[in-house]
Amino acid sequence: MSADPRPDHEEPSTPAARPPGFWDSPLRSRLALTAGAVVLMLLLLWWWRPLLLIPGTQPLVMSGGDPYLRALMRTISASESNVLRPYHVLHGNDYVWTLDVHPNRCESIGRGPNRGNCSTAAGRYQLLYSTWLELAARHHPQRTDDPMDATGLSFAPVYQDEVVHAWLSDPRWGNLSAQLRAGRVQPVLRRLSGTWTSLGYGIENNSMSRELPGIYRQLLKEELAQAAEDEEVPAPKNKKAAQR
Repeated sequence: MSADPRPDHEEPSTPAARPPGFWDSPLRSRLALTAGAVVLMLLLLWWWRPLLLIPGTQPLVMSGGDPYLRALMRTISASESNVLRPYHVLHGNDYVWTLDVHPNRCESIGRGPNRGNCSTAAGRYQLLYSTWLELAARHHPQRTDDPMDATGLSFAPVYQDEVVHAWLSDPRWGNLSAQLRAGRVQPVLRRLSGTWTSLGYGIENNSMSRELPGIYRQLLKEELAQAAEDEEVPAPKNKKAAQR
């Protein structure tokens, strides 16, 4: 019988030491997590950039309407009320909390050709009090036969939108929708500059004015896509179905 060459007691083998991994270093781990958080933040900023950089272009509160006019309304507010709460802003960037009626606060004008005067412009479309009364008496959904009742009509966001949309649909402008469908964005902005003086052809241009044609084209894509999506959703057959 041959002798077993192995020793009676084998020494246990020591596993090879694992090389240190990336996450074993506290410093590298912190740097990686910080870099990941920065990348995530940049992605979120990129996603939300229209609201952060041009908050005045946020979607309208009203539903329906002509997508070409809706894009125009959002373009107007990009220069007239480019803030996070455009429906509540007053001239000079002060705000009101309630919109039961037009605020009718005459805020001082600090610059431009009208410096030293004051303005009652308010809301997303910076409508003067007198202009709002005139338009509300003609286009507000809650209007009555008495024009004086316009002083008590709601200035809520949806009514700001609906009144201005109806106004821009008025033939007095020369069919703005048809002009926009033909790609005549700049002539339309020029036509409206007597009312909204920051649209690039008025007396109170600002940093957004020259960007408006490009902004309009981008917003029109959004509005047309939304209109196409809305058409795919069947409308309720009756009011009871709409309330469910």
